[in-house]
Amino acid sequence: MASPMRCLLTTPDRYLQSFRVYLERSTEHQSMQEFVERQLPDVIASIGNGKSTINVLSVGSGAGEMDLQILSKIRARYPGVTINNDVIEPSADQISMYKERVAQASNLENIKFTWHTETAYEYESRMNAEKKTKKWDFIHMIQMLYYEKDIPATVRYFHSLLESKGKLLIILVSGKSGWETLWKKYGSSFPLEDLCTFVSSGDLPKMLDSAGLKYQLYELPSRLDITSCFIEGDRNGELLLDFLTETLDFVKTAPPELKHQIMEELRKPGCSEIRDGKVFFNSSLGVIVIEP
Repeated sequence: MASPMRCLLTTPDRYLQSFRVYLERSTEHQSMQEFVERQLPDVIASIGNGKSTINVLSVGSGAGEMDLQILSKIRARYPGVTINNDVIEPSADQISMYKERVAQASNLENIKFTWHTETAYEYESRMNAEKKTKKWDFIHMIQMLYYEKDIPATVRYFHSLLESKGKLLIILVSGKSGWETLWKKYGSSFPLEDLCTFVSSGDLPKMLDSAGLKYQLYELPSRLDITSCFIEGDRNGELLLDFLTETLDFVKTAPPELKHQIMEELRKPGCSEIRDGKVFFNSSLGVIVIEP
């Protein structure tokens, strides 16, 4: 009998609801912001030396919250320089939210935006068809490699677009996070279909070493309060479980044995820490900065 479990990504509204709860309950954006404040200035220190224009490519931008913070750092490092920022994002709704953010922001002088409503693969295919090979000073791919069919090929392609002093920045869940423990053990039980692949920062070094690429790794500690996942009937807890397992209505559709195993796993030290009666999932991130 076919499993009633379906991939969360087949229902975009439910995915966005679960993602919002995840962002509210996790320190993901705070840990990324800390990286942008503390480490990014060193990463971008030489990307625009001697240039009057800096070209930035954002791959999988979502609604642009982190993009705008990154752009403000580049603008602060290279005052007066024109920044051309091309955005690749398949969701028209997310691009619309990004455009609203830009319209409301006050510190974006000298930044020119071009939006492309397409996936990274569609962008690559279009560029190849048009025989275009535009080079970029900075490319970032934040939490998007999970949706690529051929991850090594995607990384190689965008790396090939770097200028001589450019940088490619990738952010993924950490290979030392609870995601790694949960997905390496139970990922084959989740209904991903062809929509999503589990990959962490722990998978990339081998890939990059075999391609002979130079890179730096950073760990960004982050945690997610999943206490509500253990409260029966709690809507936010159910949405978080959907997000953690990429499964639509996990609580209602998962076989009882799998549900029991997942709930047990989420309490274990490999995934979470229990403190003051609350359960905090290790949602740490890994940052990989790749040289030209």
